[in-house]
Amino acid sequence: MSEYDGHQYVGIDLHRRRSVIVRQTDQGEQLSAVRIVNDPVALGLQIEQAGTRPDVVLEATYGWYWAADVLQAAGAQVHLAHPLGVKGFAYRRVKNDVRDAADLADLLRMGRLPESWIAPAETRELRELVRYRAKLVALRSGLKAQVHAVLAKAGVLIAVSDLFAVDGRAQLEQTALSGAYAQRVASLLKLIDILD
Repeated sequence: MSEYDGHQYVGIDLHRRRSVIVRQTDQGEQLSAVRIVNDPVALGLQIEQAGTRPDVVLEATYGWYWAADVLQAAGAQVHLAHPLGVKGFAYRRVKNDVRDAADLADLLRMGRLPESWIAPAETRELRELVRYRAKLVALRSGLKAQVHAVLAKAGVLIAVSDLFAVDGRAQLEQTALSGAYAQRVASLLKLIDILD
């Protein structure tokens, strides 16, 4: 089978540190199954063995960006499996990385792969910034909720519509809190200012 020169389908079960790559013929015969350490060079060398323009599929899970970029640069036709569409893999009797990679390749080969869109690098960068901003906003909201919780524990009610607007902040800074409550509110306000 090592001399097969037809079109190949490649399934990759991508993990954080290591991945399994299964190559198949267009009839579904397995040509190879290898485990690699996640590294662009190692991935590129494996894809070279799949011939020209192989169809390669990996699941849209943790850390797929680098792999898709390497595969596209190597001339592969990259397909991204939608995680919800292949979640049935978890219910199989035999569950291992080789089987997962082979099943991805089979779905692609048979035209039954639930695909996700592979956004261009520029769009992925913009998405990264939006996600990061959303995380920062969520952190800030959590910090503000903690300030409200500390005030409630201390029995302090500041009658303003927005405790963190100019008027509310001025009243908050003039509020006398004792010991740990004062320290915690001061610390939370510093963190909120940093996130702002």
